[in-house]
Amino acid sequence: MLVNLIVVYLVYGVCRLAYLLENWSTFSNSMNFHSVIETIRGGLLFDTSAILYTNALYILLMLFPLHYKETRLWQKIAKWVFIVCNGLCVVINLSDAVYFKYTGRRTTVTVFSEFAAEHNLGGIFLNEMGRHWYLLLLGVGLIYAMWRFYLPPYRTVRPSHADSRPERSGHDVTNPLRLRGVKAWLLYYAVQIVCLALFVPLCVIGMRGGATTAVRPITISNANQYADNPTMAALVLNTPFSLIRTIDKPIFVVPAYYTPEELDAIYTPLHLPGDSLVEKRKNVVVIIIESFGREYIGGYNKWLDGGTYKGYTPFVDSLMQHSATWLYSYCNGRKSIDGMPSILSSIPMFVEPFFLTPASMNSVSGIAGELKHKGYYSAFFHGAENGSMGFQAFARATGFDSYFGRTEYNADKRFGGDKDFDGTWAIWDEPFMQFYALKMSEFKEPFVSAVFTASSHHPYTIPEEYKDIYPEEGIIIHKCIRYTDNALRRFFETARRQSWYKNTLFVLTSDHTNLSDHDYYQTSLGGFCSPVIFFDPAGDITPGMRDAIAQQIDIMPTVLGHLGYDRPYVAFGCDLFSTPAEETWAVNYQNGIYQYVKGDYLLQFDGNAVKGLYRFRTDLLLKNNLAGQAVPEQEQMERELKAVIQSYMTRMTEDKLTMDGVSK
Repeated sequence: MLVNLIVVYLVYGVCRLAYLLENWSTFSNSMNFHSVIETIRGGLLFDTSAILYTNALYILLMLFPLHYKETRLWQKIAKWVFIVCNGLCVVINLSDAVYFKYTGRRTTVTVFSEFAAEHNLGGIFLNEMGRHWYLLLLGVGLIYAMWRFYLPPYRTVRPSHADSRPERSGHDVTNPLRLRGVKAWLLYYAVQIVCLALFVPLCVIGMRGGATTAVRPITISNANQYADNPTMAALVLNTPFSLIRTIDKPIFVVPAYYTPEELDAIYTPLHLPGDSLVEKRKNVVVIIIESFGREYIGGYNKWLDGGTYKGYTPFVDSLMQHSATWLYSYCNGRKSIDGMPSILSSIPMFVEPFFLTPASMNSVSGIAGELKHKGYYSAFFHGAENGSMGFQAFARATGFDSYFGRTEYNADKRFGGDKDFDGTWAIWDEPFMQFYALKMSEFKEPFVSAVFTASSHHPYTIPEEYKDIYPEEGIIIHKCIRYTDNALRRFFETARRQSWYKNTLFVLTSDHTNLSDHDYYQTSLGGFCSPVIFFDPAGDITPGMRDAIAQQIDIMPTVLGHLGYDRPYVAFGCDLFSTPAEETWAVNYQNGIYQYVKGDYLLQFDGNAVKGLYRFRTDLLLKNNLAGQAVPEQEQMERELKAVIQSYMTRMTEDKLTMDGVSK
């Protein structure tokens, strides 16, 4: 049994190496001798826990103090349990090596809820198996190796003719112990019971990650003890452990950093209207572009590649010249289901996607819900199957009056229906955004609407008629970015001809980032670089790039502030147009680490202690950790971040995400 478990350790090690190599461009910037040693050391700890959890039944079958386990049938069952359980872990680990590119973290159990309503996963898996055939071969090879080198407990021995007690058919004795008396039986059971009694506490210690009473069972966040940054923590972990440790675990735990009075004095998400507001009854159009990271946009990267970088978004570059933008703008999560709460309800992703937590059943408001108080009609558009990703449910919960999805698009005879379906996720961006522009002309003003695009998404295909226009270049997503940028150009061409256009505030952002080919965008902060663009055709916003920080959760309070909204509301972000540049900030969460950006610094905090402090404006690859080096800003930033975390957790657990909740 011990030899077979050692083989499993080796298999986990190979899977970790594959994880590293598959994502080498992300991890390589953080790799050095110390990080390698720490990854191995931490990896052994987390692998031990996962291996003992997933092999608990096998261990019990091997150590159970009953002589029937020495039979051939019992041992065949034990071998199959061993191969199936560990083979599944191999598949999970290698599959997650591919998924990491899109999430920047190990997969947790919420992934099953995230994609529960999707019906296209089989095709996606097959597509990825083809693209990553080498991982498929590696997985098959590892599972075969475990089968081939599996060490049975004993050489099979058939009963001899001299045996005074022949076994029943099918129960060939595999233990050299022959049944020759009471002493032998007593000795046999004594040894078996002692082995089991010794191994059980060792298993518990291994599963928990320590032996002392002061050691709490290790969780995902403990990986940061062995990682120099949140990105490296994913390499320390293994996916079976991440799945196991997030089953039925409390997601939101309220820390006791401050008393309620101290907390509100440091930070509060309550927004109270000012005295000199001027109401504007403008329409609001929020465009959430799938995977549209800052890296792809030339207007954000004039410094990149020695000033020669052009990007893949000529239309958005031109739009930025007439828009308000922020030099350092970030998303608050790394998944599509993180984007909608952050952008439309000013709720960042902490620990797990908001959609997938019990707090999603709280009373929740947002841009649509708040503007309903002012008589706004609201509609949400997403070209996927109605109900996909939980967007329709969240839109309704936050106050949107109508939802327009693939069903409504197909019913509109002006368009091509399912002929415009991309075959995997949704209607192609270009026709769906034309549908969006024309549909808004049917709305009574003022209205607020949001659209969530889909084409710049895995499996990274574009319509047949554009394949010669946008050929493969750079990395696989770049042609999709060019296609979606052109879809935006055509959307604005149509929108300009509509009566509502000049009285509309447009907001462009992405749900999250995606594949990258520049080191700057592969750091633990760079993976959150998303655009935040405000465009007002009437000229009510001064265009230009602000040398300040912005984030998705700032969009809701900024929109409401620009409209002169005069009611109190809850939003975790700030109004970018009324907040001084030095007071702007951003926050996100990755692999158990909270990241807080303010002023010149990025602070990384694990909930208990500061793990990193970087001058992110000049230390572009986050190489020089200044934590604990008496930087004056560290203490204040830690204080503010703790207040944000505590306020967030309190409001999630006490259902205080709206003013009705606050007044309870």
